[in-house]
Amino acid sequence: MLAYCDYIADAISKGLHKDASKVGSLVSMVTSPRMDLHPTEGYFVSTKKTITVLDTNGKAYKVTVEEANDS
Repeated sequence: MLAYCDYIADAISKGLHKDASKVGSLVSMVTSPRMDLHPTEGYFVSTKKTITVLDTNGKAYKVTVEEANDS
């Protein structure tokens, strides 16, 4: 079965970017989705994607999109 982590993470990132551009937004910065890669070898580990969001007070948040292991 196909996994859509890329699509979902991209949609979230774009939505937060759009919100950050509005006057009065509490979001100041949003990263592009990052892939889950092995820390030293750099190979693909999973379909998980991570987005970092910074609020206007400088607090960072991590948004993670990954497949649920529900059967």
